[in-house]
Amino acid sequence: MLIPSIDLLNANAVQLVGGRDLKIDAGDPRPIAQRFALAGEIAVVDLDAALGRGDNTDTIRDLLAIAPCRVGGGIRDADSALRWLDAGATKVVLGTAATPEVLSRLPRERTIAALDCVNGEVVVDGWRTKTGAGVLERLRELREFVGGFLVTFVEREGRMVGLERERIEAIVDAAGDARVTVAGGVRDASDIALADSLGADAQVGMALYSGSLDLADALAAPLTTDRPDGLWPTIVCDERGVALGLAYSSAASLREAVATRTGVYWSRSRNALWRKGATSGATQQLLRIDLDCDRDALRFTVRQTGAGFCHTGTRTCFGDARGLDALASAVAQRAAQPVAGSYVARLLADPALLRAKLLEEACELADAPTRENASDEAADLLFFAMVAMQRRGVTLADAERTLDRRALNISRRPGNAKPADLAPSAGAPQ
Repeated sequence: MLIPSIDLLNANAVQLVGGRDLKIDAGDPRPIAQRFALAGEIAVVDLDAALGRGDNTDTIRDLLAIAPCRVGGGIRDADSALRWLDAGATKVVLGTAATPEVLSRLPRERTIAALDCVNGEVVVDGWRTKTGAGVLERLRELREFVGGFLVTFVEREGRMVGLERERIEAIVDAAGDARVTVAGGVRDASDIALADSLGADAQVGMALYSGSLDLADALAAPLTTDRPDGLWPTIVCDERGVALGLAYSSAASLREAVATRTGVYWSRSRNALWRKGATSGATQQLLRIDLDCDRDALRFTVRQTGAGFCHTGTRTCFGDARGLDALASAVAQRAAQPVAGSYVARLLADPALLRAKLLEEACELADAPTRENASDEAADLLFFAMVAMQRRGVTLADAERTLDRRALNISRRPGNAKPADLAPSAGAPQ
């Protein structure tokens, strides 16, 4: 799989050759992160911190709000790593500090050990100091402490000379069950396909920044198909993961979808590009592309506009929305087009009433004596919560992203109630 890389120097995205010579200064990394986010997780490397001459903390925090990021560069102790995990990093990448003592304090599944090597010898301190240790030896020493390894071939870094099968095979074998990411030398899509076939991800920088490798081609590199027409089945989902329908993608439609960040597919009936919403107005903003485990299908995560995805006018090709999706849609519609007697419109126009109903329903849920009563009160509370969210322009997907971000926290608050809220409510069991 592809892991796009953003290397930071003086708050700019850069690409170096051999870890020393500046080749590309791509400027502000934020729009780059927005583009790379289509691929899923991206790697953010703080070169200034790695070299001990400052840091790019504020910039990285901005990037964490844009895309899921694994963060590395200059993380030299467990406390620093934990702070980045609490800040929302999906994983932390430790180099010099990747010792059993430090790693044992971190969650294994979210920790990556970075092993930079020159001709198989591990180097540290921003690639400036040789250690005399072999990379395979270090992999075996650390594999029980980490969920992944980032192995960088420094002599190939930024030179786009390709990957070597034998080296990757040996590294994957030595890493055990830890997932390997290789970096340094990726030239084209075939290198990403090679790494994936051997059980490794490919972290790519120079080839993407220089334009020699198209992001869509990099994403599609591991894909296969047994279809005579060469298309890839594409499951289209909304931001909450609800399946909207099934479409098909080709290399050409995938390039157009990535380039425009919109829902573009391949029409089998017309044998041409199909731009979703071009005639109906039900367009899609493309947020992310995932490959399935067998590498023969895609998932497009989109932000759907208009009536929905289906040509029949329903939200999905499997019928209308249900549950919270249906409620959110109904509340948004009432807010956009108020009708006489609408309770949603009344609540939106009367914040005091909305607040009172939220408190009332929360108390009734807390005091619900039976399972059935709790279900009824929870439904009531969800309705009023949805109206309160609508009033502030918050969607269900927004709230779920907050939950996902909080799930990444390592440090936990005690969660104690405020003293004023500890008194039992009326009707509560004593």
